[in-house]
Amino acid sequence: MEMWENENVVIFSLSSSRKLAQKIVDELGMHLGKSENRQFSDGEIQINIEESVRGREVYLIQATNYPVNDNLVELLIMIDALRRASADKINVVLPYFGYARQDRTASPREPITAKLVSDMITEAGADRVLVLDLHTVQVQGFFDIPVDNLFTIPLFAEYFDKKGLHGDDVVCVSPKNSGVKRARSLAEYLGAPMAIIDYEEDDKAREHGYVIGDVKGKTCILVDDMLNTGVTFYAGADVLEKAGAKEVYACASHALMSANAKELMDLTIIKEIVVTDSVAIPEERVPNNLKTVTASKLIAEAIRRIHENKPMSPLFMYDKKED
Repeated sequence: MEMWENENVVIFSLSSSRKLAQKIVDELGMHLGKSENRQFSDGEIQINIEESVRGREVYLIQATNYPVNDNLVELLIMIDALRRASADKINVVLPYFGYARQDRTASPREPITAKLVSDMITEAGADRVLVLDLHTVQVQGFFDIPVDNLFTIPLFAEYFDKKGLHGDDVVCVSPKNSGVKRARSLAEYLGAPMAIIDYEEDDKAREHGYVIGDVKGKTCILVDDMLNTGVTFYAGADVLEKAGAKEVYACASHALMSANAKELMDLTIIKEIVVTDSVAIPEERVPNNLKTVTASKLIAEAIRRIHENKPMSPLFMYDKKED
């Protein structure tokens, strides 16, 4: 990507996304905006913007992963600070949008927290949101401002295609019914068939899963949007092994790596688990089989296209002919 020094654009990073933000500005040939944030002994967050943003277009990068509430409040405070400092446009870049899973009322008296958080970001003063792989695409409709949702499947398609994992000998597998669309999308890129893992309704321990599709003697790729506790991948790989899969890979957009995820992933038969760098993972939580592809080039190009009013559609595909 060519250098893109633009005096009217400034890119800031907050606590959760500094490494990714640095990669993004490196792709654009820019520098991160100067700001300072600190936490008082009682937990209050204070932010100071250390350069002028008056009349400028601002991109603010912050994933709202663990600690979710601290990162969310830090984001809201920074948006307010930018608005009061007379920034012309405030574009919020969410490599990971926490609370996106709470997108509906599944049982009586439950909140729709994804809508609440969307409203908070909008009311704080954001003009636009750029997000990486929402848990469900309909969350875009919770915002009353423009939202661009970038997909990570093309990044995984490129990774697996270059490893020679494509065609009829590969099966893209959804480890749960709700992830079928992602698995089908990767299967289309790789020219491969797909399968689904399902469980009996009362099988809470996921001990008796079965495969809908043919995986015997095939290389399988489990596809999900996030790796949180690791249980979904662990159980899915076990089901595939029992169904006769030759080997198992996996990919997930966001590696939250909470609880005992590392221990589970170190025990699983999965050969490689491919994730993006949307979330910074502490070293002590990185399993031995984890591989990372960067989303920095994708996000950097999206920022450029938003500023230049160019279409985003070219970012939603992986063209093998360009390799």
